[in-house]
Amino acid sequence: MGVDYYKILQVDKNANDDDLKKAYRKLAMKWHPDKNPNNKKEAEAKFKQISEAYEVLSDPQKRAIYDQYGEEGLKGQVPPPDAGGPGGATFFQTGDGPNVFRFNPRNADDIFAEFFGYSGPFGGMGGGSGMRGGSRFSGGSMFGDDIFSSFGESRPMSSGPRKAPPIEQKLPCSLEELYKGATKRMKISREISDASGKTLPVEEILTIDIKPGWKKGTKITFPEKGNEQPNVIPSDLIFIIDEKPHSVFTRDGNDLIVTQKISLAEALTGYTVHLTTLDGRNLNIPINSVINPNYEEVVPREGMPIPKEPTKRGNLRIKFNIKFPTRLTAEQKSGIKKLLSS
Repeated sequence: MGVDYYKILQVDKNANDDDLKKAYRKLAMKWHPDKNPNNKKEAEAKFKQISEAYEVLSDPQKRAIYDQYGEEGLKGQVPPPDAGGPGGATFFQTGDGPNVFRFNPRNADDIFAEFFGYSGPFGGMGGGSGMRGGSRFSGGSMFGDDIFSSFGESRPMSSGPRKAPPIEQKLPCSLEELYKGATKRMKISREISDASGKTLPVEEILTIDIKPGWKKGTKITFPEKGNEQPNVIPSDLIFIIDEKPHSVFTRDGNDLIVTQKISLAEALTGYTVHLTTLDGRNLNIPINSVINPNYEEVVPREGMPIPKEPTKRGNLRIKFNIKFPTRLTAEQKSGIKKLLSS
């Protein structure tokens, strides 16, 4: 079954809503990262687990799927009927395999905030320290990099409908797509309410236009595209650009870096770099200087496009990895000495 949510919350299989709330309150207070400054990493992991366990077991639909199929059923191996309960959303890229339900755990801080009215009774959470930002909770689920919403201040429960926390999803893009620009289509499955308040599942295709030069971490927001629930403003869906590794180039800001392996003879006598650019052009760059281990050839305007100034580009920086011979014969040594001393 993978993770045992009942064990994590220290409750038995028949636990009712009150039992779950009591167990969550006790354990969340005990393992809150601000309360465990000396073992923060372990506390964060436990705190996240406790929140996830509570979220699953307190939701009848998720609990039923979990009881029947285990954690794998929730996280995408088994597509259950009418998937995608409150707080979650089903994502799958079009043309990218079967439609699978994905349990999208909510942010642990948001669950804590609902219980205690604000993010932290220990003083550390209000000013953006502690758990905000970063990707400390990112795992195999759809936890994005920065999904902590603004529960900085205490707020009365009767202040109108609250907004559900955003759902974040990484959007992996190849370096070619980020160089040339691309259009991606994501199919989402969500619940909407009709006039009588009854919820219906709908599928929708969202189009995301990737602009040339966009960087990892760029966010595209689709407002209020989460599930509709009574007295709750639906979540925003936020896609976060992620960059897939490339076999030739690495990116440094707006520059592209490539490393060429060359022999010592080529380093001393001259070398021509042959490269295919990200848009398919062939570049031949002759190097006439002596190439020392720290040498870098800079080719202007062959880097990434700059999104705010589309006519400009960063640079291409070529570095060299010089392969030195492991041994030389006596003849080679005396020949090299003669050559280099003249």
